[in-house]
Amino acid sequence: MNKPPLPAGVILAGGRSRRMQQGNKALAVLAGQPLLQHVIDRLRPQVCSLVLSVDAYQSTLETFGLPQVSDTRAGSCGPLGGLLAAMLAMPPDSDYLLLAPCDAPFLPAQLGARLLQCAQQARLPGCVVEYQGELQPTFSLWHRSLQQALQQAVQRDGLSGFKQFLNRCELARLRWPASPASPFNPFFNINSAQDLARAEDMLARATG
Repeated sequence: MNKPPLPAGVILAGGRSRRMQQGNKALAVLAGQPLLQHVIDRLRPQVCSLVLSVDAYQSTLETFGLPQVSDTRAGSCGPLGGLLAAMLAMPPDSDYLLLAPCDAPFLPAQLGARLLQCAQQARLPGCVVEYQGELQPTFSLWHRSLQQALQQAVQRDGLSGFKQFLNRCELARLRWPASPASPFNPFFNINSAQDLARAEDMLARATG
């Protein structure tokens, strides 16, 4: 049985990092390498192409060697605008776009495959992770057929958040099981210096 084609991939790297004391959180160091590199390493095998979504071009991200896709209009359009910009830049032969944030160093290796399976089984144009009863919309899969609806939401209606858009667009929900035996929350986001310390502790417990 042939495997389905890999989706295109995008990492949201345009956040303001207001709670990080050391600037852009994508560059914060965890276990000797930037958070963004952890995400790239986990996401790259799951996609056919990979870009960074940014508000505007950032020279500090050049070292990662990935194309940067800027918002479709000046000023931040929020994560929903980042999704739209990445979808407009998708390779023409890709039907799906796999989305992840730049601050989630433990994202699962089978994220894309499981999101795709869930979306296709539900016959819906995408899928969002649900973990411990909470939606995790930055871990999600989107079919290119949603492009027009996204353009209307971002460019016409000024929406910027995923939850706003999900109120008008039905996507499947992938209920990801928690593992009591694992020290990792696979969807743990690092938004502060305290979160970074917690992530270091998770790694220490996993390897200790």
